[in-house]
Amino acid sequence: MPTDVVMPQMGESIFEGTITKWLKKAGDKVQRDEPLFEISTDKVDAEIPAPATGVLQEIKVAEGNTVQVNTVVGVIGEGNGATAPAPLKAAAAAPSAPAPPKKETPASIPPAAQAPQQALAEDESDVRSSPLVRKLAREHNVDLNQLHGTGTGGRVTKQDVLDFVEHHTSAPAPGPASRSAAAPAPAAIPGDLVPMTQMRRIIAQRMIESRRTSAHVHCMFEVDMSRIANLRNKLKNGFEQRHGARLTFMPFFVRAAIIALQQYPIVNASVEGDNIRYHRHVNAGIAVALDNGLIVPVLKNADELNFLGLQRGITDLGERARTKKLMPADVEGATFTITNPGQFGAVFGLPIINQPNVAIMGVGGIAKQPIVVTDKDGADSIAIRSVVHLTLGYDHRVIDGAIADQFMVVVKKTLENWSEEVG
Repeated sequence: MPTDVVMPQMGESIFEGTITKWLKKAGDKVQRDEPLFEISTDKVDAEIPAPATGVLQEIKVAEGNTVQVNTVVGVIGEGNGATAPAPLKAAAAAPSAPAPPKKETPASIPPAAQAPQQALAEDESDVRSSPLVRKLAREHNVDLNQLHGTGTGGRVTKQDVLDFVEHHTSAPAPGPASRSAAAPAPAAIPGDLVPMTQMRRIIAQRMIESRRTSAHVHCMFEVDMSRIANLRNKLKNGFEQRHGARLTFMPFFVRAAIIALQQYPIVNASVEGDNIRYHRHVNAGIAVALDNGLIVPVLKNADELNFLGLQRGITDLGERARTKKLMPADVEGATFTITNPGQFGAVFGLPIINQPNVAIMGVGGIAKQPIVVTDKDGADSIAIRSVVHLTLGYDHRVIDGAIADQFMVVVKKTLENWSEEVG
């Protein structure tokens, strides 16, 4: 009996969604819970799994169309998938476009290399990885069993696959007809007029609203991270073996921010009309860069977590953001946000406040540089230290410059004199 595929309701406040990509074509076999299509809402982008096993008989809503929740967007029926169904109704949205062809051999992979892919798919079931990672591995003809996963519990991540491809292949650059799985869309040619994606439109709207709402001011502090950098280098291997999670710098910054927020709760507040809401807990928004935009999943009640809990929570949110597994509740309720432009080499940034927060902390890149240090006897010398530049963007409607600076002094002292157990 055919099974309807419907646009899911991703949260109580979500009433519609945009289909951004079908991961299967009409006539393809699908397995229950296998990723079937991708959607974008005003909260999150997500992969939607197939509700049943069978053959995708019909796609009723084409890519790029927005429909109400519970709308039937496709039909899964019984069969072996050997025969393709009649032309799609969704094709009416673009009558001049031909029906999508059967999957062709990517130009970046020789035809002879395609044969092993089916065998790879059978072996991948034993490797801890997300559907997105498995799809990426298949498209690059990578055996996941060859990779050492750097994710939680040895999970193979998207970056693991991309690193392997970069260092172990010498395939020619893809031609115009090929498309890398890591790229959200073909590169635009100069002169093209390309519509914004749903995510980009939402980001643009919220950034403009934030600039219009908050009186943005920024202050920057230079922080000596040598103590933490040395500690991390010493403990990171054992930490991952014991806890199944990589030891990153982010939980140090989150923990230092929490300590400062507890001393200066106005920085953890929000504005409601002519009132200021002081939040009981710290819900830390952690900005995650995606291929096609930025999303801010939220680590709820971060002030109640120990260091290990912070690391596990940050890793989990980041991985689910990149594999489109976040739910709307995962991106709601932030009281303070941390963004990390330094991961791409930026010395510092001037981030825009994530509404309705009144502050956001930007983390620059950690780099070794000469600085003047003073010993306990007051003697100065020049030493090579690991240094980071932290920027606090704050809403001058409610936070004065003195409070912002004092807040950052606490963050700086906590990081430079780190004394907490890491685990």
